[in-house]
Amino acid sequence: MSRFRQTRREVPGLNMAAMPDLIFTVLFFFMIVTHMREVKPMVRYAVPQGTELEKTRKSSIVYLFIGKPVNEQGELVGDEPRIQVNDRYVTLEQLGSEIAAERAKMSDDDRQHMVISIRADRDTEMGVINDVKQELRKAGALNINYSATKKGKK
Repeated sequence: MSRFRQTRREVPGLNMAAMPDLIFTVLFFFMIVTHMREVKPMVRYAVPQGTELEKTRKSSIVYLFIGKPVNEQGELVGDEPRIQVNDRYVTLEQLGSEIAAERAKMSDDDRQHMVISIRADRDTEMGVINDVKQELRKAGALNINYSATKKGKK
């Protein structure tokens, strides 16, 4: 019988030279793929509170703000509620055509899952919101959600 010697080999250290290249590659990938969409509200609104809330997915959402108009500094410039679709004011009569224009910009899959997110001021009269809902119904936008905060949060 022969004897076997036990030799201890050291594990070589991990080569970290390519790590910065990998990190920057992943960073650039996410910068290119991520779609940032920021809608600046041009109306003042305080979101109402609710108890039964659920989150929606971000794709194919058209934001509709209803509230009193403000200027660039955030000061009120009128008392009548205004309607804002994404980044522009619209009248109630123009709402259907604006929703159709937003739908035309979307892909086929996003069109099927298009959601109108109404962010109305808590002091907005229900008659205005009902008129908006009627115009959305005429435009074929039937998937509507209302933004709110959980009760107890501000």
